[in-house]
Amino acid sequence: MSAFLEGLGGVVGAGNVLTGDNLGQWEVDWRKRWHGKALAVVRPGSTAEVAQVVKLCAEHGTSIVPQGGNTGLVGGSVPDASGKQLVLSLARLDRVRGIDAANMTMTVEAGCVLQNAQQAAAGAGLLLALSLGAEGSCTIGGNLATNAGGTQVLRYGNAREQCLGLEVVTAAGEIWDGLTGLRKDNTGYDLRDLMIGSEGTLGIITAATMKLQPRPAAVLTALATLPTLEAAILLLSLARSTLGPGLSGFEVMNRFSLDLVRKRFPALRQPLPPAPWTVLLEQSDAESEAHGAAALEALLEKALERGLIDDTAIATSIEQANAMWHLRESITLAQAEEGPNIKHDISLPASAIGDFVDATDAALARALPGIRLVNFGHLGDGNLHYNVQCREGEDAQAFLRHEDEVNRIVYDAVEARCGSVSAEHGIGRLKLDEMSARKSSVALAMMRAIKRALDPAELLNPGRVLPPPATR
Repeated sequence: MSAFLEGLGGVVGAGNVLTGDNLGQWEVDWRKRWHGKALAVVRPGSTAEVAQVVKLCAEHGTSIVPQGGNTGLVGGSVPDASGKQLVLSLARLDRVRGIDAANMTMTVEAGCVLQNAQQAAAGAGLLLALSLGAEGSCTIGGNLATNAGGTQVLRYGNAREQCLGLEVVTAAGEIWDGLTGLRKDNTGYDLRDLMIGSEGTLGIITAATMKLQPRPAAVLTALATLPTLEAAILLLSLARSTLGPGLSGFEVMNRFSLDLVRKRFPALRQPLPPAPWTVLLEQSDAESEAHGAAALEALLEKALERGLIDDTAIATSIEQANAMWHLRESITLAQAEEGPNIKHDISLPASAIGDFVDATDAALARALPGIRLVNFGHLGDGNLHYNVQCREGEDAQAFLRHEDEVNRIVYDAVEARCGSVSAEHGIGRLKLDEMSARKSSVALAMMRAIKRALDPAELLNPGRVLPPPATR
């Protein structure tokens, strides 16, 4: 094994091959639920070095766990406990290679932090519309590997819709240069879409060409409280018809999710009193702030007249808008402060969401009286983070013993309404059993055939995304 590590050092430099007992930041996931043991962490500085590392791993039969910002929530980017897997960190591939303003694109390396890419686009007078709560630490490569969603999917789409081309190192250590800025290219299978969302199991993304957008003339933000989730769904329809493509964000939060923020972060001001449901709206206007404000105010007046909302607050400054978004983004942090919880990242047709929540809330209350439901998410695209917290005063870690029972109730309800058990977080290791139980045998067979064709030696992130055939 020393020869293997020496070989890695010869490729990336000895200082970029990390071994020993101080690898915790690469071996533990953000939620602290997945703990592994890496053979080593290697930090290549170029795509060519990534390719050489992959070839060396293939020669020695060492599997690779690609890792970006390690902000994933499904255990897909940390090694297993064997001490035999190599963590391949893309952190040093962090450059913005170029911005083509005329083509409205930018090319960035996989280790570029999303926020840094956003700032580079803004410096060119353009907008990189991908926006996540973890944008200060997540990376472009990880965003694409998991097909991340975020807060502006409603208008701009998932990471997949915002990417035009990729550069990928294959399991054979070859480099596929697909960094095209073309919006139309019908020359065969779409390899880009195959790699996006594959969680590093089919290839290692090293760079991407991303779409850019014109910067809106004004971005306006508002909060509204509502009596029911059904009212929020009706408000969404009204917002779409009133604001059209200007509606760029529509986030919903139940009472307990914001109560948890009040409890854990009392210094964060909440401009509206507690209510059963709160919606955060964002309007991006192409004309002017005055035009956008008038449209947003007209929407909220209509909603008040129809009894859909009880109270509203419109941000009058960037600071107030940021504070409203900070409330939404603090829910996940407040949950972490409260202790381990059972997370669900589900998607449903908007028409089914109200019925799903009513039925599932009731089923969980019958099964586990007193549990607390943290229900929030991107209602505009049908994506809920339907999370379950233990009873007040209960040991949060011990509560995880109910995870299988809770998941069965939640996922059965999702499946019955033609939804998905993973909207934007991916599968990783966490949801392998759900893939096995809920994905059709035809779909799984097709996926396994693709994996065998592109990675026959199971070199890239084995044990993630695809359950082994024997578990079905």
